[in-house]
Amino acid sequence: MSTRTAERRDRLRATAAAAGLDAVLVTNLLNVRYLTGFTGSNGALLLRTDGTDLFGTDGRYTTQAGTQVPDVELLVDRGTELALARAAVAGGATRLGFESHAVTVDGLRGLEQATGEGGSAVELVSVRRAVEALRAVKDDAEVDALRQACAVADRALAELAAEGALRPGRTEREVGRELDARMLTLGAESPSFETIVATGANSAIPHHRPDATVLRDGDLLKLDFGATVAGYHSDMTRTLVLGHPADWQRELHDLVAAAQAAGRAALAVGADVRAVDAAARDVIAAAGHGEHFTHGLGHGVGLEIHEAPALAAAGAGTLSAGMAVTVEPGVYLPGHGGVRIEDTLVVTDDEPELLTLTSKELLVL
Repeated sequence: MSTRTAERRDRLRATAAAAGLDAVLVTNLLNVRYLTGFTGSNGALLLRTDGTDLFGTDGRYTTQAGTQVPDVELLVDRGTELALARAAVAGGATRLGFESHAVTVDGLRGLEQATGEGGSAVELVSVRRAVEALRAVKDDAEVDALRQACAVADRALAELAAEGALRPGRTEREVGRELDARMLTLGAESPSFETIVATGANSAIPHHRPDATVLRDGDLLKLDFGATVAGYHSDMTRTLVLGHPADWQRELHDLVAAAQAAGRAALAVGADVRAVDAAARDVIAAAGHGEHFTHGLGHGVGLEIHEAPALAAAGAGTLSAGMAVTVEPGVYLPGHGGVRIEDTLVVTDDEPELLTLTSKELLVL
């Protein structure tokens, strides 16, 4: 891991040098993990363009930092971020980058005070989401973690379906808890997010939270869930039918499946994220359901369940090899029911690699 994280730090170092910065203070914990391997609850990184980086944490994590971040000098101080900022000044930094999206107003005032002590002339410069931009393209180890996370989710659903756990008479909450427990049993660190179980009319609510609603024969059952493995998140949605499906349910599922296939086919190196969204959205709009597809087509996945890039009409940028994204169109008929089909995939120089392998055929239980 140390070699991999060192390479990541060097990429950020190049970005910082190109922007004329002497150092960057990284405080977002997931970005700290990405750049150092540290998984504790208090840690920050002072990345210097001259290569003399400094990792900060408090006394609770001295041993852990020594194990996880052996290749970066350690500073132990409860006031980690301000201590690193002072270290930057002491080292002669005059332009210090910081993660403006991760710093509060009070935090910024603290940084201004810490870097201005003794009359130091230090300019604080936002690096915006520079680390997130690096994180958008996954390396081989990250893709392998995503594969494992997707495999856990695939197997958990397959086992529950085979055991008859998805049946009329059970509540959404019961199914959600059992799905979560099965993923943990199969090796997940945690669910990727609060599992969505939505049956009947609730399936028309894109992010319905499972409640005491009882599964009934003839209902749609939408399951949106994922597993976290080695810090990386999977994301998958499948919509099932309990009992004999009605014609409208089959037609709705067929439409969403066609849109999802179009979205997957549009994933290619250099593709504009808005064009990928449009590829799926146009299929749904042509069928007269444009107003019933109420969210973006997908998003990046990795150390966060939602990260760059955004596959949406309001998105920006193009796809690169190594980006891990979801493709998840849905059609939601309020008060009636809805269908969403979602996969996690990795963009490659050839066909995208599908990581969620559960069948997308309409499963009738």
